[in-house]
Amino acid sequence: MTETTASLEAFLAAAPAAALVEVTEAKGSTPREAGAWMLVSPTAIFGTIGGGRLEFLAIERARALIASNLASGALDIPLGPEIGQCCGGRVGLAIVLADAPTRRALAARLLAEEAGRPQVCLFGAGHVGHALAAALALLPVRTSVIETRAEALEGLPATVEARLSAVPEDAVRAAPAGAAFVVLTHDHALDFLIVGEALARGDAAYVGMIGSKTKRATFARWWREQGGDPDRLARLVTPIGGLAARDKRPAVIAAMTAAEVMAALAR
Repeated sequence: MTETTASLEAFLAAAPAAALVEVTEAKGSTPREAGAWMLVSPTAIFGTIGGGRLEFLAIERARALIASNLASGALDIPLGPEIGQCCGGRVGLAIVLADAPTRRALAARLLAEEAGRPQVCLFGAGHVGHALAAALALLPVRTSVIETRAEALEGLPATVEARLSAVPEDAVRAAPAGAAFVVLTHDHALDFLIVGEALARGDAAYVGMIGSKTKRATFARWWREQGGDPDRLARLVTPIGGLAARDKRPAVIAAMTAAEVMAALAR
């Protein structure tokens, strides 16, 4: 699960004693970059610095620091055969007890990270919409699900924004530059309106629509009739889910679509 300020607060509330582990230096091939961090308590962890033997050693040192009530410590770890991790790089770690100022600084840092995450707007909360919302809830994005039917919004992940709207295309116009739009409503005509708005913006990272080759051809005719730019039509991804085109199960379409969205946002 992607870390959120709410999950951080819950962890810290349950961990009166904890240590912050942060990557201060990353040379060569390493699991995570400088600035990556995790929290360690005597019984749990929050976040990750990349897993493997590196993380195991960091957790061990952090718990020893907590048990000894030492203010800080450090590790410089070569990622080679001697620790059973073959990345080949070198990682420097700083470890400090998570006192009150450190906890406040972490909360502020995570809040800023959350605000900077890219926006993904899902239109439609049917079977695929719910599956995709669940997949995106695990990823470092801000996800909104926009629906015209109140009952369809029930049961979404807690970290996903549920938005009831009689005019869902308004959410396209209000989205920030570089947002991703995935359109999978119960109404093809509504799909076309929303996709048209998304393509007209010209600054979307991803515009996808659930459907088929026939639906794409029908949309293409509609787009031409609306005077839409033919070059922008090429940016439309439909069917969504690429490699999942032969498997129509919602969870499979959602997994492949989430991968498409993340790849587009990375570009």
